[in-house]
Amino acid sequence: MRFRHPDGSTVHLAYCTNVHPAETLDGVLAQLRDHCEPVRRSLGRDRLGIGLWLAKGAAHTLTTDPVALRNLRAELDRRGLEVVTLNGFPYDGFGAEEVKYRVYTPDWTDPERLAHTTDLARLLTALLPDDVTEGTVSTLPLAWRTDFDEHAAATAGAALTTLSGQLDALEELTGKSIRVALEPEPGCTVETTADAIGPLTALPGDRIGVCVDTCHLATSFEDPATALTALDTAGVGIPKAQLSAALHAEEPGRPEVRAALAAFDEPRFLHQTRTRTPGGLRGTDDLGEALATDALPDTAPWRAHFHVPLHAPPAPPLTSTLPVLQEALALLVGGVEPRTRHLEVETYTWQALPPELRPRTRTQLVDGIAAELTLARDLLTDLGLKELP
Repeated sequence: MRFRHPDGSTVHLAYCTNVHPAETLDGVLAQLRDHCEPVRRSLGRDRLGIGLWLAKGAAHTLTTDPVALRNLRAELDRRGLEVVTLNGFPYDGFGAEEVKYRVYTPDWTDPERLAHTTDLARLLTALLPDDVTEGTVSTLPLAWRTDFDEHAAATAGAALTTLSGQLDALEELTGKSIRVALEPEPGCTVETTADAIGPLTALPGDRIGVCVDTCHLATSFEDPATALTALDTAGVGIPKAQLSAALHAEEPGRPEVRAALAAFDEPRFLHQTRTRTPGGLRGTDDLGEALATDALPDTAPWRAHFHVPLHAPPAPPLTSTLPVLQEALALLVGGVEPRTRHLEVETYTWQALPPELRPRTRTQLVDGIAAELTLARDLLTDLGLKELP
């Protein structure tokens, strides 16, 4: 979906396909047929943006087979779909029964992460619509925090420096400008937007910036205005933002609240949990750890890294951090000029919701994704952006 900003530029809105497990190119093509095109039709749109997730296997096929790449581009066009951004955070196995910590590998100390991200950038230049010259790829925020020492930091920094040069050369070759965005996430070396400033300002040029995920922003109790102002001051760009909402418990000490939270403690993904204390932010790696131990005080609100559907916050006594998303979105695109032009709805946890909240059919999932995009569209038009055909 495209929107005209009051400054005359185009802002793109997509939904991320990592909600649909697919490790192969055939799986990606099935996604387009079974999910993406039906979402477009549900919205009554002639064109729909998708934030494509290409697992390592699918990416390898496309990079080694030019015919397959041309066929994918043709299939996107035929189904009324367009791609301006890729989600390069998960490498593979994102649809496994247990993902947890494996989503952070390989990290930016591993040459395979650089190779994969470079492949994604090259593929994106071929997938961009004919009238679009700028694409984005989001990626993990360096590494999970453990065992990340000065040597690891130097190795990751060198890899990103190499990537920056490769992106420069790619634009010279293709005329397409691709930017990569580190996505701060709780528990990682770069947990917050503030953590990203040091590593990114050490890099040459402006090819690599921050992907602001509003679920992660809220989980770490970051104030959107403070976070975005700090990025501006440091000269760190925001190539991309992901629109998502975290799980919020106002009174986690109450038994009924803890019981409600326990329903979201599931085995597939990590749900890092945070609370604010007078001594600073406290957290656990997973929601179950917070519920089963006294690692977190329960006298102040908890937030958990669980991407809940934008249009359907959980029932009381829980809620979502949708207000944080709204505040951040206003700051991202509601000003005289947009801070970013690529927005992506990323609720990948539909099938990880408590059983009674999960979509039971493909049609229910399509309807849910369409409802999220409708909410995002309404927020954008309320900010003065005009929806384009």
